[in-house]
Amino acid sequence: MRGLCSLAGLVAVATVSALGAQAACAGCGVFHHGLSIPGYGIPLPQGLRLTIESAAVPTNSGEDSDDSEHKLNTIRAMFDTLRACWVPPDTDEARAGMQMSVQFAFKRSGEMIAPPRVTYATPGVSPETRDVYLHAINAALDRCVPLRFTDGMAGAIAGKPIAIRFVDNRDLP
Repeated sequence: MRGLCSLAGLVAVATVSALGAQAACAGCGVFHHGLSIPGYGIPLPQGLRLTIESAAVPTNSGEDSDDSEHKLNTIRAMFDTLRACWVPPDTDEARAGMQMSVQFAFKRSGEMIAPPRVTYATPGVSPETRDVYLHAINAALDRCVPLRFTDGMAGAIAGKPIAIRFVDNRDLP
């Protein structure tokens, strides 16, 4: 019985010292002999999704010259910037209830890796209506890009797929 208690004591001491080494491990690496669990913080999801509704679009053109030197540091700030660039098609070319989704990714420099790819369009609309909305989406992204990211945000967002769903929920005649 005494041998069992001393064995349990040795296991407890080894566990506490290993956990202490883990907490103190600031420079984990190949030459570190102990538990090595790097602290990455909260990772970003594999893909980011945003919905932009046309009824909520402000009356300005989406160009914001006052914040030209402001660097984006959060996903929310990036989404707000993308929303501000959206200008829906004119009401004579628009279709009530039209939805179109695109997917793309940014480089660290804030430019898009490739042109946005259409992943969804409301079924049953004419090709001309699809083209009108795709042109409006491309114009909105051209107004925004390149985005100015901080170094940390650029590293976190580079290559992550971003899906934006554009919903035209305006009251159209």
